[in-house]
Amino acid sequence: MKTLRYLTLLAGIGSGLSCAATAPTELTQARTAYQRASTGPASKAAPAEVHVAGQALAKAEKSFRDDDDPFKTRDLAYVASRKAMLAEATASIIAQQKTQANAQTDFQATQGKIVDRQQNDLNQTRSALDASQREAAVAADKLAVETAARVAAEQRAATAQAALAKLASVKDEARGLVITLSGSVLFASGKSALLPAARSRLDQVSEVLLTTRERNLLIEGHTDSQGSEGSNVTLSQNRANAVRDYILSRGYGADLVKAVGLGESNPVADNGNAEGRANNRRVEIIIQPLPVSMTGR
Repeated sequence: MKTLRYLTLLAGIGSGLSCAATAPTELTQARTAYQRASTGPASKAAPAEVHVAGQALAKAEKSFRDDDDPFKTRDLAYVASRKAMLAEATASIIAQQKTQANAQTDFQATQGKIVDRQQNDLNQTRSALDASQREAAVAADKLAVETAARVAAEQRAATAQAALAKLASVKDEARGLVITLSGSVLFASGKSALLPAARSRLDQVSEVLLTTRERNLLIEGHTDSQGSEGSNVTLSQNRANAVRDYILSRGYGADLVKAVGLGESNPVADNGNAEGRANNRRVEIIIQPLPVSMTGR
């Protein structure tokens, strides 16, 4: 409101002097400077400075109107002009300070976002690393368990092999550990029912086999060449089944034991003499190799 009153006063003064003496250049410049300051950004940013400039201009206008010393009027107009320019300069500084403050706020906000993002990335990296370490630890534990199981299984197999060697003919082949039991010890001629002595022998063999009960067993029945080929296959299958059933009765897992009758197809000796035929009449129990998951290979 004060600025408006100054403008109204100055307008009246200017109208009243339209027919009077020409205002000095300094006063004209002061009027222009004040007009610019009072209507520009300085009116809001630096109202106190604009007010002071208006008061200074009013003194210069009064001096000019009263026709005082022209030098005094010029001095007062010069002061008014400088105060108007000071108001604009102050407004400019305030604007720059606000701009810098906003820039600083924006910078801090941006830096905060960068720090938050970096912290988030770091947390994710740490989480991934922790997960990787946990997986590695689990894998190491699993490997240790599997290795211990493999070593224990191999030790049991070695012990079993040594024990079986005392009970029957034992041979280590690619297909596994082959235990050969003479058919004459297990069965009467042409029969598939186990003899009493066979049960005692199979009790001992089963006791050893149960120490490696994780192994698959294949039981093969074999005959000599006496009789027809078909009857020999049937007889060898029945004998293999009899041995399988007995081993299962001692506690071995049924899903791990298979029986097959091969008849006279795989002789190990000459069927032309009694000794050779006796060797061909046999039952073989094959302890198959450990599964890959247990051997680790």
